[in-house]
Amino acid sequence: MDWTPGGMSDDLEDRRDSSGGGGGGGFNLGGGGGIGIVGFLILLVISLVTGHNFIGGMLSGGNSGSNPPSVQQGSQMGSQTGAQGGNQVSGTSRPHPAGEDRDAHLISFVLDDAQHTWTKIFADQGKQYRHAKLVLYRGTTYSGCGTARATTGPFYCPQDQKIYIDLGFWDELKRFGGDTGDFAQAYVITHELGHHVQNLLGIESRMRHLTQQEPGERNPLSVDLELQADCFAGVWGHSTEQRNIVHPDDVAGALKAAAAVGDDHLQKMSGRAISPESFTHGSSAQREEWFNKGLQGGTIQSCPTFDGKLAP
Repeated sequence: MDWTPGGMSDDLEDRRDSSGGGGGGGFNLGGGGGIGIVGFLILLVISLVTGHNFIGGMLSGGNSGSNPPSVQQGSQMGSQTGAQGGNQVSGTSRPHPAGEDRDAHLISFVLDDAQHTWTKIFADQGKQYRHAKLVLYRGTTYSGCGTARATTGPFYCPQDQKIYIDLGFWDELKRFGGDTGDFAQAYVITHELGHHVQNLLGIESRMRHLTQQEPGERNPLSVDLELQADCFAGVWGHSTEQRNIVHPDDVAGALKAAAAVGDDHLQKMSGRAISPESFTHGSSAQREEWFNKGLQGGTIQSCPTFDGKLAP
């Protein structure tokens, strides 16, 4: 992927030097892609070890079902959030791990480029796009959905319209067989930004409402939501292809990252039989398929994962 490290985005909050303590209340697992990839992996492992299903309740109207002791119901933390602007740092500066600042510059580039793309797509449809913020942190930090932890993985919080990521996630993704090249990292970021697009379009709220009406459909609806976010990541990828800043091997890396977080791949790694009815994010093949659909189509209409299930 062709890009040049430069300044940090105005939409990026760098809390790496001030995070670590977090705040009261847990992290909200419900809605809008609120649980990150690693968070899903952790709940899967805990479910397998304990015999309790901590995955099934993730999207029951914004509240999780039975949670392990380390994950509490999310609480609003507006009193702790304050009015942070973009690219702010507080506290004592600490040395960052080798390569981390480059990753931060890559995320900044992708965030700005993707939001520019979505601004144009929305404008072409007579809509106004509202920028999301992205928070870089270490260990723990506060969010509008509760305490964000490194073990949660990247996630989007619809309450404060921010994406949260601890850069240590790339090591976790590699450990589960994913690619961590530049475009693969961009896929992860633009997947979470896809949840912001769903929020702005009202898709996330309509999906949550339908889940409350038909709780038995929460897993299939969760899969639809996640696959659409994959497709929206592909929509941005289409734009980069049109501008010749990505290459075929870049796309292959993004597809490898998508496959690494497919539900069937994770279940195989756990040594269990594949159980499609328990899927919440989609199979590896589905995640690759929908990313490719966005990549090829390049429009919101390219991503009809809900297939008419949601009322306008």
